[in-house]
Amino acid sequence: MMPLQDALFRPVRAGNAFEETVERLMQAIRLGVVPPGERLPAERELATRLGVSRVTLREAIRSLQDAGYVESRRGRYGGTFVNTTLPAVSPGRPIATPELLDALTLRAVLEAGAAECAASRSLGPAERRNLGARLTECSCAALDEYRRKDSRLHLAIAESTGSASLTAAIADVRMRVNELLDRIPLLPPNLAHSNDQHERIVTHILAGDPEAARRAMAEHLDGTASLLRGFLS
Repeated sequence: MMPLQDALFRPVRAGNAFEETVERLMQAIRLGVVPPGERLPAERELATRLGVSRVTLREAIRSLQDAGYVESRRGRYGGTFVNTTLPAVSPGRPIATPELLDALTLRAVLEAGAAECAASRSLGPAERRNLGARLTECSCAALDEYRRKDSRLHLAIAESTGSASLTAAIADVRMRVNELLDRIPLLPPNLAHSNDQHERIVTHILAGDPEAARRAMAEHLDGTASLLRGFLS
C-alpha cells in the first residue's frame, strides 16, 4: 500500500520552494495525515522527500511554529510536533460562486473517479484494513474531530487507487473544500447521513463494484455540495 505521506511530501518545484514546502506541511497538518500531538518526519528525511535544502525546510517549520501550528522539542525524543490545539480558522475573504462551483466540480470528478478506480482494483489485506479503520474512525469521531477524520477517510479511498498523482490531486482539492467547510456549521443530522453514505461507499469498494462505488460517492458529494451552496452561495 502506498503511504499517504508519499503523496503529500513529494518534491516541490524549485521556483517557490519555501511556499510549496509550507503548503505541503499545512496539508499534512490540516488533513490529519500528521495528527495533533504527533511528530513530523525527521528533518533530514523530510528535506530529502520534499527535495529542498534543510535551510528552506527550517524556515518553513519556523514559520508554522510562529503561526501556532507546530512546536519544536529538544532531547532524545525531540523533533517537530503538531500542536495539540491548532489555531482557529478565520472567516477569510468572501467566496465567489464561480470559485465555489469550480472546487465542487473538480472534487466531484476526482473523488467519484477515485471510488470507481479503488473498487476496480484487487485490494490487498493492508489496504482493506486501512479503509475499514478509517471508516470506523470517522463514524466514531467527536464533533470537533469530524472534519479531520472525514478527510482521512476520503484520502484513504484515494490512496486505495494506487495512484500517487490522483491522491495528491485529491489532497489538493480537499484542502480547498475544507477551507469552505470550515466556514459552515457542523450539522449532526448531516454527519449521521454522511456516515451512512461512507459505509455504503466503502462496502461497494471492498465488494469490487466500481459502478456502485461511483454512484455512492457522487451522491455523498452532492449532499456536501448542497450544504456549501446553501450556506455560501
